[in-house]
Amino acid sequence: MTRVGLAWTRPTYAGLSPPWGPGHPHPELGALAEPGPASSQVYAAVRSALRALGLDAQRFGTPAWNPLSELVHRGGRVVLKPNFIRHWNPSAAGTVDSLVTHGAVLRAVADYAWLAVGAEGAVVVAEAPQHDCDFGAIRNIAGLDALVEFYAERLGAELAVVDLRREYVIYRDGVIVERRPLPGDPRGYRRIDLGTRSAFEGSGLDPERFRGADYDAVPTTKHHTGGRHEYLLSETVLGADLVVNLPKLKTHKKTGVTLALKNLVGISGDKNLLPHHCIGSEAQGGDEYPGRSLLDAARSRATEVARALLKRGLGTGLVRTARRAERATRGDDFVRSGNWHRNRTTWRMCVDLNRCFYYSDAKGERWDAPAPVRRTLTVLDGVVAGEGNGPLAPDDRPLGAVLAATDPIALDLAALRLMGFDARRIPKVWEALRAETLRITAVRTPGDVVVSEAANPETTPRDVPLDALATPQPFRPHPGWRGHVEQISCAA
Repeated sequence: MTRVGLAWTRPTYAGLSPPWGPGHPHPELGALAEPGPASSQVYAAVRSALRALGLDAQRFGTPAWNPLSELVHRGGRVVLKPNFIRHWNPSAAGTVDSLVTHGAVLRAVADYAWLAVGAEGAVVVAEAPQHDCDFGAIRNIAGLDALVEFYAERLGAELAVVDLRREYVIYRDGVIVERRPLPGDPRGYRRIDLGTRSAFEGSGLDPERFRGADYDAVPTTKHHTGGRHEYLLSETVLGADLVVNLPKLKTHKKTGVTLALKNLVGISGDKNLLPHHCIGSEAQGGDEYPGRSLLDAARSRATEVARALLKRGLGTGLVRTARRAERATRGDDFVRSGNWHRNRTTWRMCVDLNRCFYYSDAKGERWDAPAPVRRTLTVLDGVVAGEGNGPLAPDDRPLGAVLAATDPIALDLAALRLMGFDARRIPKVWEALRAETLRITAVRTPGDVVVSEAANPETTPRDVPLDALATPQPFRPHPGWRGHVEQISCAA
C-alpha cells in the first residue's frame, strides 16, 4: 500500500504573520521553536501530516524526531518548490490565499528541511511563476525575506530564494507590452529530450499545431518535431538531493486540477517549450475549442494573425482593443486556448515533465532505471483551496486540509477525492497511473492508496481507505470542465 498523510485544521490563515513561526515549542525544533502568543494551526497541520505519513515514526514526540532525515542526508541540498504562479487574484470571490502556496506551509517544511540537512546543508526556494508575476510582490506575500533573516539569525545559514524565469513581462489588456530579462537559474538549465518516451508519442497530435506560452510558435513546434520532445529544466532543481513539491489545491483550466503533477511546470526555464494546446477544432486535429462554431473558428484565425504581428512587435494597440471588445461581449467563461476537458495536449506535457524530473538526477537522465531515481516529498496546501476559474482566478474555498506523500499520484488521488472529482476523468493522473514505461508512481489502482487521517493536529492518525474520503460539497470545476470531471455520484 502507498500512504498519504492527511491533517485537518481550521480553514484559514488568519492571525499568522512572517516569519510564520509555530508558536508552540514542539520538542524537535530546538533553536527553531520560536514560541509566540498563539500556536500556528497551519504549522501544526504540516507537522501532523508528516507524522501521519509515517516519517521517522518511532521518534515522534521526542526531541530527536527528524521526519525528513529518511529522505535526505545531513549536509544535503533540499529544494522547496512552491506554487507562486502570480501575485494577484482577479476573482471577486478569491484572494491570493487560494492562488499561491502560503508562507506558513513553506516555513514549516523549511524548518524540517534544516533539521535534516543541518546548517552545513542547503535549503533553496526555487520557482518559475507565470511570466507576468512580480516576484518582489510574491516575496512579500510569502514572507520570504523574513524567513531568510530568521534562518540567518537562528542557524547562521542562508535560505536561498531563486526566481527560475529568464524573462519578466508586463501585460495590458492581455497583450505583452514590455519584456525584461532576468538572471534565471544561477546553476543553469538542462535540455532533456524524451524522444519516443514522450507521452506525445503515438498521440496523433500535429506539432505544427502546438502553441505554447508566448506568441512565437516556432520554438514550441521545433522542440517537438523529428522524434524530439525537448524540455529546458532547472539545474537547481534537478541537482537537488531532495525536492519538496509544495503545490496548491485548486482547479485548472487546461488539466482540471493543479495538485502535485502540474506544479512541476514551475521548474521549466522556457515555458514556450511546453505545448499548451493545439490550434483549431477537434475536427481539424486541434483541441483549442469545442464544436464547429464559426465564431470560435474566426477567433482562432484572428488569434494566429495577432500572434504573427505581436511576435514582430506590431499591432499591439489593435489587439488590445480587440481583446477589450471581446471581453465586453463574450465575458471570460467561453472555451478558448484549450481551456476545457477535451484538451489532449497539456496533460501530455505535464506527464512528460514528471518523467523528466523523476528519471533524472544530478548526473543526468536515467531512462534505463526500473523505477524513479528522484527522491521527492509532496506537501499540498489545501488550508484555503481554490475552485472555479483556476489556476489564475480561483474563488476561495476554505477546506482546512494539508496532505503529504512521497508518491505524487497517491497524493493527487487523495486530493481529487476531497474535491469530489473523479480521477478517471483527469487524464494527467489516470494516464500516468496506467502507463507501463517510465512510471512515476507505485500505484496501480486507487485501491493501492491508504490515507492516514488526523482529525486535528493533536489527534493520533487513523488509516482510512481512499474511497472513504469525501467533502460535503464538491468543488466547482473550471467552466470548461463543468459536468466532465465530477464524481458520477456528485454530478448534477
